[in-house]
Amino acid sequence: MKVGCIGLGDIAQKAYLPVLGVQPGVELHLQTRTPATLDRVADSLHLPPAQRHGTLDDLLAQDLDAAFVHAPTLVHPEIVTRLLEAGVPTYVDKPLAYELADSERLVARAEELGVSLAVGFNRRHAPAYVQCADHPRELIILQKNRVGLPEEPRTMILDDFIHVVDTLRFLVPGEIDDVTVRARSVDGLLHHVVLQLAGDGFTALGVMNRLSGSAEEILEVSGQDTKRQVSNLAEVVDHKGQPSLRRRGDWVPVARQRGIEQAVLGFLDAVRAGTPLSARDALATHELCERVVLSVLERSGAAA
Repeated sequence: MKVGCIGLGDIAQKAYLPVLGVQPGVELHLQTRTPATLDRVADSLHLPPAQRHGTLDDLLAQDLDAAFVHAPTLVHPEIVTRLLEAGVPTYVDKPLAYELADSERLVARAEELGVSLAVGFNRRHAPAYVQCADHPRELIILQKNRVGLPEEPRTMILDDFIHVVDTLRFLVPGEIDDVTVRARSVDGLLHHVVLQLAGDGFTALGVMNRLSGSAEEILEVSGQDTKRQVSNLAEVVDHKGQPSLRRRGDWVPVARQRGIEQAVLGFLDAVRAGTPLSARDALATHELCERVVLSVLERSGAAA
């Protein structure tokens, strides 16, 4: 099975290649326009020259069975379009694109061509979050905070807050009928954003503070007088009278803890089985993110 990896930045090197590089039956092909990076990463994986490619044309000439796209978001539309039109099942880092129209076009093109397209929402596969989907969820609160990183709204929401949006969509126990956005922007930079989703019997809050003083991710789901809390996708505390703590095992790989290993293997299994994968549900997350972006921009414009 020939699998291409396009883009060799931090996310590829730290999260995806450690999984892809050890899969039996996978012939891994790397592509980046930076020769020094290509050789350094390929050397670390002991890949021969024939599996190192400086251009997308060269990579596509290898008759790939699947591809993973970890290039910058700005070039996702161009790269994903070429892969789809070459008939290559494609897994792409979130987001599909910064602009909703581009994301809609990619999903429609994949469906038109009958080619699988998957988006890397790994938290749907993270064991601690999957366990929360089995817990009562009358109230869901997810915080994903950073230190000293205010950013332009569209970039921040589509590159980072999208994880919060998608995780809430994954965890809500029913149909969403109310969406509320609050935010603080200063001089065109987004400091924090709060998204509230509500439906029959539940409320979900997603919070991102880019000036929080701490880099952290904390999820709480509660209902029926019980609560489950997850810190940084690793520690799980169940509250029912007395709290009980469960930690990630010392030898559990980070990629497995964060759901990346499961997402990668699930995608490869689907490709092997010929099971078509649709990004239509992922597109719904992008649509909700667009609502957040427009709300933030409207509020910041009104404040100005």
